[in-house]
Amino acid sequence: MNLAPVIVHGHVVDVRAQYVDGRRSIETVVTLEAADYLKGNLGDRVTFKVPGGELGSYRTTFVGAPEFREGDELVLFLKGDASAPSIIGLSQGAFRIVADARSGQRMVTTPILMGRSSGAAQAVVRGDVTRKPLPFESFRSAVLQVMALGGR
Repeated sequence: MNLAPVIVHGHVVDVRAQYVDGRRSIETVVTLEAADYLKGNLGDRVTFKVPGGELGSYRTTFVGAPEFREGDELVLFLKGDASAPSIIGLSQGAFRIVADARSGQRMVTTPILMGRSSGAAQAVVRGDVTRKPLPFESFRSAVLQVMALGGR
């Protein structure tokens, strides 16, 4: 099963909210300028929607949906085609890259689970101190390694 046909790294260049279903709710339309693709390719810019957002004095909140700002650097795991991609698992498929306050090194703030050579599943433990930010290049290498092992 191909869960993430597209994995893109880039910067958010536009964020705008819009009404959905005749003003019954709000969604946010986000445009990402692609720096590179770890898998697939949807072009130089990728536009996707996330539920929730703020429009004037109205706000819709959708639990689990990530929020974005212009300038955010991200790695996104996407499904769908170029006309309507979406983030897999909402926040679970969006990884922010931020500069470490001390070193300035670019870090992925919510690291993926690191694969084991045995292929055994890993449990996710809330508050696990071993789940720390990863340097972006380590994160990128881990994603490529998982794909090479058949973790599509």
